[in-house]
Amino acid sequence: MAAQHLLLLTCLLALSATVLTLEIENPNIFNGTLDKILNLSPRDPVPVHSLGHGRGKRASDTRPPAGRTWPKDCSEIPSDSPSGIYLIQPTGLPQLVVYCDMNQTAGGWTVLQRNRHNTHITWAESWTTYKYGFGNVHDDYWLGMEYIYQIAKQKVYQVRFVIHNSTGTMKYADYNLFGLEDESNGYRLRLGSYTGTAGDAMTSNDPTYVHDNMKFSTKDLDQDTYSGNCASSYGGGWWYSACYSAQLNVKGGITWGSFCSGNCQASAILIKPASYC
Repeated sequence: MAAQHLLLLTCLLALSATVLTLEIENPNIFNGTLDKILNLSPRDPVPVHSLGHGRGKRASDTRPPAGRTWPKDCSEIPSDSPSGIYLIQPTGLPQLVVYCDMNQTAGGWTVLQRNRHNTHITWAESWTTYKYGFGNVHDDYWLGMEYIYQIAKQKVYQVRFVIHNSTGTMKYADYNLFGLEDESNGYRLRLGSYTGTAGDAMTSNDPTYVHDNMKFSTKDLDQDTYSGNCASSYGGGWWYSACYSAQLNVKGGITWGSFCSGNCQASAILIKPASYC
């Protein structure tokens, strides 16, 4: 009888371990049913929402189900897959829910941000909220500075800023390198060379309007180069200088250089591994 009890306990513990290995780190931006996650199979264990944004957890606690590995970013999603919501697992993190854009050039883009001029998001959030993300991955959202940093340090990445102007015309700005420094360095932005159709609104020789090499600022953590607080004055966290040429994280005032100033209809920020690496 004791041996049977021990066997039953062992089986229950094994089952529990299997369930706990699938753990969504950022459920705060996922307001939907599990069938909306395109690479979550009915054979996979039911996801468990993590608490405390992963602080204190080990990557070894979040192994994929037997025989499965999770993509590290959207570039590892099969190229013939549809755009939509997927689980990824960057190195050292539990699973993240993200939107993968498979329709932009060659597909495989991890979407970091989406915003519309009539969004329900205020964007005037605290540092902690920007760190861990907010909104709804189904529509407008910010993935979170820490998660963006963790994804971007895995490989050499490029970035695409997609902008729709006041008439709905879509243009883009590509930078062939994209990276962030860690939180202790203010998630400082590092960009490469520009190509595109929207104009270069992120790099500039004018220190008032440059965003490349700037730290990220929010209303409660001012790291810009302005005498005041750009995030408090203009609403929304961003890589401000003194203050901006581009501002995509704002309600009703999306700006991208001379392409649209405060009247852009929509924006998105997407990254994927650099094509020449």
